[in-house]
This record gives sequence, C-alpha cells and structure tokens, in this order.
Amino acid sequence: MSTDYKDTVFLPKTDFPMRAGLPKKEPEILQHWADIGLFEKLRAQSKGREKFTLHDGPPYANGHLHMGHALNKVLKDVINRSQQMLGKDAHYVPGWDCHGLPIEWKVEEGYRERGQDKDEVPVVEFRKECREFADKWINIQIEEFKRLGIEADWEQPYKTMNYQSEALIVKEMGKFLMNKGLYMGTKAVLWSVVEKTALADAEVEYHELKSPTIWVRFPIASSNDKLLDGASIIIWTTTPWTIPANRAVACGAEFEYVVYEVTELGENSIAKVGERLVLNRELAEQVKIDAKIEAWTEVGTVSDLSNVKIKHPLNGLEGADGGYDYEVPLLNADFVTNDAGTGFVHIAPSHGADDNELGRQHGLEVPMMIDEAGVYYDHVPFFAGSCVYTQEGKAGDANGRVIKALIESGSLLAKGSMRHSYPHSWRSKAPLVFRATPQWFISMETNDLRDKALKAIDDTRFIPEKGSTRLYKMVEGRPDWCVSRQRVWGVPLPIFMEKKTGEPLRDQKVLDRIVDAFEQEGGDAWFNSPPARFLGNEYNPDDYEQIQDVIEVWFDSGSTHSFVLEARPELKWPADLYLEGSDQHRGWFHTSLLESAGTRGRAPYDAVLTHGFVLDNKGRKMSKSLGNITAPAEINAKYGADILRLWVVASDYSQDLRVGDEILKYQADSYRRLRNTLRFLLGSLDGFNDAERLPVEQMPALEKWVLHRLTELDAIVRQSCADYDYHAMFQALHNFCALDLSAFYLDIRKDTLYCDGVDTLERRACRTVIDTLFDALTAWLAPILCFTTEEAWLARGKTDEAESVHLRTFPVVPADWKNDTLAERWDNVREVRRVVTGAIEVLRAEKKIGSSLQARPAVYINRPELLSAIGDLDMADICITSQIELVEADAPQEAYRLNDVDGVGVVVDSAEGNKCERCWKVLPDVGSHPNAEGTCSRCANVLSRAS
Repeated sequence: MSTDYKDTVFLPKTDFPMRAGLPKKEPEILQHWADIGLFEKLRAQSKGREKFTLHDGPPYANGHLHMGHALNKVLKDVINRSQQMLGKDAHYVPGWDCHGLPIEWKVEEGYRERGQDKDEVPVVEFRKECREFADKWINIQIEEFKRLGIEADWEQPYKTMNYQSEALIVKEMGKFLMNKGLYMGTKAVLWSVVEKTALADAEVEYHELKSPTIWVRFPIASSNDKLLDGASIIIWTTTPWTIPANRAVACGAEFEYVVYEVTELGENSIAKVGERLVLNRELAEQVKIDAKIEAWTEVGTVSDLSNVKIKHPLNGLEGADGGYDYEVPLLNADFVTNDAGTGFVHIAPSHGADDNELGRQHGLEVPMMIDEAGVYYDHVPFFAGSCVYTQEGKAGDANGRVIKALIESGSLLAKGSMRHSYPHSWRSKAPLVFRATPQWFISMETNDLRDKALKAIDDTRFIPEKGSTRLYKMVEGRPDWCVSRQRVWGVPLPIFMEKKTGEPLRDQKVLDRIVDAFEQEGGDAWFNSPPARFLGNEYNPDDYEQIQDVIEVWFDSGSTHSFVLEARPELKWPADLYLEGSDQHRGWFHTSLLESAGTRGRAPYDAVLTHGFVLDNKGRKMSKSLGNITAPAEINAKYGADILRLWVVASDYSQDLRVGDEILKYQADSYRRLRNTLRFLLGSLDGFNDAERLPVEQMPALEKWVLHRLTELDAIVRQSCADYDYHAMFQALHNFCALDLSAFYLDIRKDTLYCDGVDTLERRACRTVIDTLFDALTAWLAPILCFTTEEAWLARGKTDEAESVHLRTFPVVPADWKNDTLAERWDNVREVRRVVTGAIEVLRAEKKIGSSLQARPAVYINRPELLSAIGDLDMADICITSQIELVEADAPQEAYRLNDVDGVGVVVDSAEGNKCERCWKVLPDVGSHPNAEGTCSRCANVLSRAS
C-alpha cells in the first residue's frame, strides 16, 4: 500500500494566476500606477540623469485610435520605458495636430446637416467650434492611449492649437519672412475644388479615374526645317480642360521625330487624308491605331526642332474673339517620355507641376484660368463659367466644351477614354486639379535651404538606413514649399502686403506684436483685431493688405521642436529620436527637417526611425468596405493590451505588419509561455530569502551556465535598445524562456526544486539563480509586457525595493559570470541530451513507456569532446531519466540517432527497480528504507531530516 507523500514535496506556490485575465487585470494596474503617481515618481527618480528625448509626432485629433496609432505609440512606449530602465530620464510629452482641413471639414459637415451656411458664421465662432472638436477627441484619445499602457505626461501634452504654440509657429514663420525665404508666387498647386484649398503631397492619394483622352493638332507656324512646312505636331492628354491654358509644347531632345502623311482612313476616323503629322517614331504606330488611320507614308525624319513656333489649337475659334490667336514655342524638356502618348507634351503652366517649372524657366505666362470652385474665370475666352469639377467632386462640363471647340476649330485628331491613376483628396475622395493660384512659398534655394537640409540628412542616423536615401531624394528634387492654405482653422500667416509694391512687410517689431497678441489670445487675434494693433504707429493700415490665409498644418507640426523641445526644460533639443510611419518621410520628418534647417541650420533630431503600416492578416489595407478592421479597443477587450504590445515587438516593425484574429491567437500563445515561465519562477521562490542565497563560486556547473546566458542576454538587451531593435530583443528573451529555461534548465531542476532537501547545495543554488532570473526577466520584459511584469513584481512582494517594476533599472550583470568555455561545454552536453530525449519520445509515442523516468537509456558516444564535456555530470538528471549508461563506443545498428549529431546513438531499456512514491524515479533501492516506505534513498533522507 503506497504512502501519500504529496505534502512533503516542495511544489511551486504563488498567487500569480495561470490565467491572465488581462482585460480585467490591466485596468486595476493602471489604477495602481495612478494611485502611486508612477509618472511623477519616475520624474523625481531620474532628476539629474542623462536626458533621452523621443519627440512625439502629433497624431490628428479627429477620431478613435486605429491600429496604426497603437503600433506607433506602443513602439514609442517600449523605447521610452527601456531608455528609462537603462538609467536615463525619458520624459515623454505626447502631442496633437489640431489645425487643418480634417477638423474644419467635420465641423462644416455639421453645418451642412443642419442646413447652415458656413460662410455666414463669424470666423472666430467657427474657429471656436473647431477648437472644441479637437479638444473633445484629444481627451478621448488620451484615455485610449492610457489603456494601451502608454506612460506619458498626459497632464501636460502639447497641442498645436495652444496659444503658446500658435505664437511660436508664427514666430518661426516670421524667421523665413525676415530672411526673405518666404515669398508670394503664382504656381500650379494641387487644389481641391470641394474643399476649396491647396493640398500638400501628404494629403493626396491616388485612385483610378476614367478620363477622356484626346489627340490634338498643333499646326506648325514656322521652323528651320522645310520638312515641317504644313505639318501639325500631335499631343495627347487626359485633361482636355487644360487646353485653353496652353502656352507651349514640349519634346524630348533624344527622341527621333518623324513626319507621316495620311493616305487612307479607317471607319469613323476624323483624321484627314493628305495631312502631315509629326510623331515620336516609337509611339507612332499606336497613334495610327488610335486615330483609325489605315495607311500613311513616312515623309522623313525631322532634323531640327529648334526655333519651332506652333499655333494654339483653338486659333481662329469662332466666338473666342481672337483669344487663342497666338503662337506658342516648342521646348525641350527632360520629363517627356516615350512610354505613352505621341512624344510631345502640351504645356499649361497654370495646371501642372512640370509645366509650371518649364514655364518659369522660359518666362512663359502663367494665366489664371479657374477659380477656387473649379470654374473658368469670366475673362477666359469662350469657356467662361465652364466647370471642371462640381462641388460634389463630379466631372463638370469643361472637358466636353473644350473637345467640342477643338472639333469646331478642326484641331481634334482623335478622342477616346481611359482609366488611370489620378490624384484625389484623402478627405473628400474627390479628384484634384492643378491650379495656378497666388500662394506663399518658402524657397528651397534662398539661404541655401536645400543644401542645409541635405547636409542635415547626411548627419542624421536613419533606422532603417534606406530612409536616408528616400528622404535625400525627396529633398533633392522637391519644389519650393507651399505654406499657405485658403482656410480659417489654422495659424494665420503673419503677413501684411504693401498694396503699392506687392511686397510683404518685413518688420521685426510688427512680428513681435503679432507673437505677443497670439500668446494672449491665440490666432483669433488676427481675425478680431484691427490691423493697426499689429502695424503700430509706423504704418498706415490703408496702405497694406492683411493676408487672410492660414499656415499649412505641416508647417505647424514641422515647428513642434520649437515649442516643445526648446520651450520645455525637461526635454532637450535636438531630440534623440523621431519615430513615425514610413509615410512621414514626405510628412513630419520632411517638414521638421526643412523648418529646422531653415531656422537653425540642422535637423531637430539625431536619429529617425520608421515603421511600416498595419495590414489585415491577408496583407490587405484595412477598410470598412472590406470589413477587415481590427481596432485596438477590440483587442484590449478580448485579449488585453499586453497581447497587442507583444504583437508590436514580435513583428518586424521595419516592414508592414499584419494583424488579425489568428495572428493575435498566436501571440496569445507566446504570451502564455512567457507568463507560465514567470509563474513557475514565482512559485519556485515561495519562502526564498537572503539566508538561502548561495555564492556563485559554490554553484554547480548548470547554474553557472544559466548565469553565463544572462550575460549574453544582457548584451543583447542593451545593444537592442541602442539599435531600437526590440524585435531582436524580444526574440532573444522569448527563446531563452522557451528553450533555455522551460525546455531545459527548469525542466531539469524541477526534481531538485520539488524533492531535494531545503538546505542542499543544488536546491539553494537553483533558487538563488531563479531569484536572479526573476529580477532580470521582469526588468527586461517590463518595457514590452508592462502590465504582466508589474503584476508579477507585485506578486513577488518586493515593493520595499521598488513600488513598481517600472521604477527599477535594468540589472547590472557581473562580467565575471561570462564563461565561454563553460557555454561550449554545455552546447556539447545538450547535443547528447537531444539524442536521448528523441529516443525516449519515440517510445512514448509508441506507448511503450509513459514517463521518461521509466527509461534507462544506454548512450553510445564515440566523440571524445562529448565525453569530456559530460565529465562528472549526472546525465540521468540532465536527461530526466531514472538511470543512464554511458558507453564509449560506436552505437549498434538499431540505436536511435539524429542526423545533425554525429557520433551519438541511444538504445532505451526500461529502468530497473521500483518507482519512488515521492519523486517517481525508478531505482533499485526503492523500498529498502523502512523509515520512509516506498521511497528512494534521497527522499528517505529528506523525510528523516524533516521529521
């Protein structure tokens, strides 16, 4: 009859539950942090330390958080927490972009729903509604960020709409005004007729659009090549409405141009037999097909395209009152390609970026053709009042009217339609137009801004490195920066323009008065104050026009370094790190660089880190229409924020990240392995105290190997933090817990922990190492699993050392724990162990044995280095068998082997003896100890000492 020895075994004991229950537990931990004033304690604790400043790129205050927000803020939090635990002062100030069209658009939507006319609402009242809208969403987002475990200065965030912020934005813009980097110009900018404003590149997205296509004759008026007499240059365009603004035609200097004479037409062709067409040879055949021309003859290759003058295609149009009766030049341009079209490009400087630049180089007129609503001005011949796009973003009548006029003037060679990628507003989703408007620009050449910005890029660390090349190319080829918007919810441009000269007033005293007023009242002061308040007694207000445009929001966010980093003594300038999605190479990274390079001669950051975008589990962009959106709030409610945080670092965030239920379930499984490791450590430390602690020099080799592994992990953790590579850090920690601890060290030492006497050297050594492991792992994992490590720390009851795990620093791992020779020895031992455990698993799968303790493997080894590594180690304990036999010989043919482990074979027999009722080992001496019936000698000794 067996004896129940259950109560004599030292099983793990802890209040740390196996089931995490994170959705319920995490809010309790958030409350604990609030109760102890964690953020304030961190600030007090780190006062005087080296500062680490990660400057927060401002999210937009207009909706609930999405997974992109979660990825971004969690990654920032992991970095800040790890830098704090490295012994720095990582004071994190979150911030928000508050101005701009998205908020203005939302407030206007409310007006439209109520049937109100926005233009009848006083500007200051409208701005007040925009401010209230932004504040509402900021407060909502703060709570949502807190729920993700983000530790930040939530009581004092920065907002671009704060009065102090608006004053300093104006001050920064004033610097460009004073150094003459800011100027007014007429340029073609991407314009939304729906939103009635110019858009920055970052506000533009591309969608498919069906457009009319036309092939248009430009009759040659004069040239140096007789071959061109009586011929027409042919252009192709998808924007017929821009033809009235034509001021030139472009060609490519390296292309071969040929004159073709039409000899035969196909059905429904509107070409003319006998006419001569000039085309790029490589594109001519496709034009022939599109124009339904059956046959033509090649007249000859054009030898000279210089000094060619061409008639406008609407020349002689009846009803146009001679408005198009002029000639335009043929110009070489490097943007002309032979990918599609005719080899010639119609140039409308009012309606294209390349067109505008070419026109500027050659002094072409930039006519003002369409107004802010996308309607031709009254002065436009023949087309006055025609509409390009309606206020609903639909195609107007302009394309149709122009095509009809081209037919009437005999200039249309062919027409068709095509679907192509076209710029749209990311808000209204309506198509955009290039439109020449008076705008305010910061010159890339004045004050050498481009050169300063490019040097600043060279001086900045980019993670990944390819970000440097990407940003460099953008800055190298970018046009002047358009910084004006024709809206009201934003920081007003601080400009008075002299009516007589058209020049902006550059007077520092005037600027200072504007800044002072904004500090007291914000940008509203610009709209509700008489100009004399700013102009003072030196200037007559009647002589000046007060500009009513606002500053584009990218200048707002690009200036944050001035009113956050420089204005707050707890931070520093430049920032150690800017971190955002890879789209911010053309957004925040870009505009911050230009603003700072233009005012301070360098970037406002030392390093830039970019992460990818969040996609669904199939790699698709998330959208309501696809029904594939995963929201942070849903993950928090179902799994807990620590699972979301784990997903961030377990993914390669330098690439696009996928998320979905299956992926989150996988992360939840990884989390359980980590949690179970912490739980086992906690349970094994029940009752542990300093009196039990054993010096390292007295520890067995296995414990010394674990300490050596900690030195390796410490190096990985610190290097990963320096590289901001938390993916590598997590993988190392996860593999250590899963492979080195759970599947090896702790698996081996369970018998020692459960069954050895409390004062044995092996058990004391093991518990000492486990205490060290717990301290190290909870610190290293704290930046990632901020809630779980806090729960474990509180369960350990070491609050006399620190009220929170986050008030700790990473442990100092003694350098003398590192032992590469010992590590090599254990690598060899583990090779042998893998073969043994593999052989036992085969028998277990065949149901020939149950527990590995029922096995007695004979291990055949013919490699001296393996036998030397084993030495005096107890391989039965290491392989978790009751008995083991080591044989220095070649293994018999029937032995179990592993292909990747040479020289080791295993034959498994059943262990001899009886099963110990206490430790379950099968040993010959079981039953021979009358004072402890049914036990082995080890267990009998433990029981006798306990009694």
